[in-house]
Parts: sequence; C-alpha cells; structure tokens
Amino acid sequence: MFVDRVKIYVKGGDGGNGMVAFRREKFVPMGGPAGGDGGKGADVVFEVDEGLRTLMDFRYQRHFKAPKGEHGMSKNQHGRNAKDFIVKVPPGTVVKDEETGEVVADLVRHGERAVIAKGGRGGRGNSRFATPRNPAPELSEKGEPGQERNIILELKLLADVGLVGFPSVGKSTLLSIVSSAKPKIAEYHFTTIVPNLGMVQTEDQRSFVIADLPGLIEGAHQGAGLGLQFLRHIERTRVIIHVIDMGAVEGRDPYQDFLTINEELKQYNMRLTERPVVIAANKMDMPEAEENLQKFKEQLKEDIQIFPISAITKEGIRELLFAVADLLETTPEFPLTHEDEDEDVINRVLYKHESEVEDFTITRDSDGAFVLSGYKIERLFKMTDFSREESIRKFSRQLRGMGVDEALRERGAKDGDIVRLLEFEFEFVE
Repeated sequence: MFVDRVKIYVKGGDGGNGMVAFRREKFVPMGGPAGGDGGKGADVVFEVDEGLRTLMDFRYQRHFKAPKGEHGMSKNQHGRNAKDFIVKVPPGTVVKDEETGEVVADLVRHGERAVIAKGGRGGRGNSRFATPRNPAPELSEKGEPGQERNIILELKLLADVGLVGFPSVGKSTLLSIVSSAKPKIAEYHFTTIVPNLGMVQTEDQRSFVIADLPGLIEGAHQGAGLGLQFLRHIERTRVIIHVIDMGAVEGRDPYQDFLTINEELKQYNMRLTERPVVIAANKMDMPEAEENLQKFKEQLKEDIQIFPISAITKEGIRELLFAVADLLETTPEFPLTHEDEDEDVINRVLYKHESEVEDFTITRDSDGAFVLSGYKIERLFKMTDFSREESIRKFSRQLRGMGVDEALRERGAKDGDIVRLLEFEFEFVE
C-alpha cells in the first residue's frame, strides 16, 4: 500500500530534574549544597533513509515521544543528556506544522536531518541557587518539558519526469514499456490510484526516474478524482510528459484535454507551468489518430515538441526518450514553493516577524474561578518543585514579577477567590 500523507504527534524529551543535596563528609564543616543539574531531554530528529519509499510505517505508529534526560545526583553530579530520538523518513518528505501550516522541514537527500521537536533543558540543582545570603538553599528545578506538536508528513516523489494526462490515455502502458516497472493496466478509469516509479535508460546510457501519476480530471486542483494526491507528486519533477489520446477512443477532443490538464496544473501551483513540457501523442495506431494529430497541431498555439507514439507498437518511443533526456540536461531543479513565499525569495534566508507571545492570559470559568494560561507561565509551573516550601516561595515571587497579581486585581480578583493553573487550584491572597 502506498501512503503519501499522514498526521502524527511528536514530543521532545523532558529535561531531568535538578537535585537538592548537601555535602556531608567527615572533617568538612558546613559542606554546602551539592545537588547536580538534570540532563537535557532528547530531540526528535527526522532522518532521510533512501531505503524507504512510502510513509506506511507511520500508519501503525503515530506517536513519537523522545526519552527524558537523567535526573541530577548528589555530589554535584549532573544527569546524562538523552540521545537524539531518530525517526527514519523516505526521501521527498515535507514536514508541516498542523496548527500553523508552516513547513518545518523539506527532507530530500539520504542522511539529511532536521530537528522536529526540541527536548527540554535539565532543571538546576540547589548548587546553582547558593548565594551569600542563602548559602544552603533547599531549592531546585524540575526539568523543562519537551516541545510537543502535531505535524503532517507529505511525501512528494523524487522523480525527474512526470507523466500527466486524463485517465486511460496510456500512461501506465508507456511506463511499463520504457522501464522495468509493472504498473496495473486495465480498461477502466483510475487503474492507477498511486504513483508508480520506473528507472529509464536510453540507448546512449543516460538514465532518469519517471513517475506514472494518477489520472487528472477537471477540478483536480480542488481535490476532484485523485487530483491533490497526484498534484503533490509533480511538484519535484523537472520535465512533464503530457500523454494525449490522439485516437480519441473515449470521444474527447485531444486539444481540449490538453487545455484542461494545463489549467489544472496552473491552478494548483503557478510554478508547475514553468517546467518544460513534451507532448506524447499516444495511440497513433488507431484509425483516426493521424487526422486528429494534424488538427491538434493546427490548434496548438504554443511551441511544444510533439512526438507521435504508440505504446502498443513502440513506435516513436526512442525519439521521445532522447528528447526528454536532452531536456533534463539543461533543466535545473525546481525548489518547492509555499503559499507564504514570494518567488523571488526562494533559495534565500527568509526572516519572518513573529509577534511576541504573552507571558500569560486570564479568563473566567463558569463557576467564577480565574484561569491562568500561556506557554511561559505553564512552563514555569511545570518546572517548580511544589514539595519544597522554598520552591513555592520562589514561584510566588516569579508570578509577582510577571505581573500576575496585579493583572488579577485588575480583573476583579478578591481575597479568597479561586485561581486555576492547569489542573491545580490556588487561593488568591491580598
């Protein structure tokens, strides 16, 4: 089964907790704090493995959690950092953040890596909090939570050449003739429901990868038929072979077919129309094919090479492959473009302005309780050890420093009101 789009959940490893410990050795009076720091949590790293061809493995495992860092120990021993959590993906994988739609990584070459979810830093041990005023603090931090996110993986095939055209125009038959691929061939529409790849070698020993992609119909750019599944894979191809049924076996007009497919490519992504196109006028062994080809040439306004071929008799195949190989030698790769990029910023560093995230927000529950939320305040809460009085006092000071007390008063909080943060409740004290 060919899988080319999946949604998964990834989470970086939490940092290890810092430790509260003290030196207790003979003949060492007032040994002082000796709690070590926790280790860093593991990053979730995606790595390209050229042995993979689909995203099938992600259908069965959709949650990836990296290991935590080791906790700090006594005698100022720091916890061990967790090793990166490697997830193998096939070449051509595009990683997108589900919430923002932003492209996180575009992984193409074997061995290429990208950090998808960062691990949290380790919490500090009590040695870090020693000051002249408080030389023996009973205070430490818990590890920082690892980054978590839902992501969408899309596989865009790494083919040099894409075969496009209406269903049943002979794309699969052509692929089976020019390569060793064995796609499904039958007398009905959408025989090909997943892309097929084949390696082609010309008589002069030039080779390239060709993809037989699912048939297009009108409205494909909006998802009609197998449209979006197909169009995703043509984004990386450098040359397009437009296969047209010149025999008009199904009663359609060949020139109208050409216009319809071109419009679908244009609507999906403007840069698809920049790729060089050759027309494979297929089914020339049919009775009315010559007449239709002549009419097609008269209607065609663009300067595009046309190769009359017959996938059944193999007529014209050699010339078509030579022409495609010549085009590949002079056509550069087309980088993937995204909706939020202009064409002239491709291949440049793109600096995006990110609005400053608020430290916290305050809302009210139906029972009148005040609810605190926000990445920074929740992170601070998760890193506080509430089993120690000194840590609780530090957390209280940090909240005041962030302006939480003042903001609650402005919202009308009075002595004794309930304040919620995550699953915990506090009492507001004036």
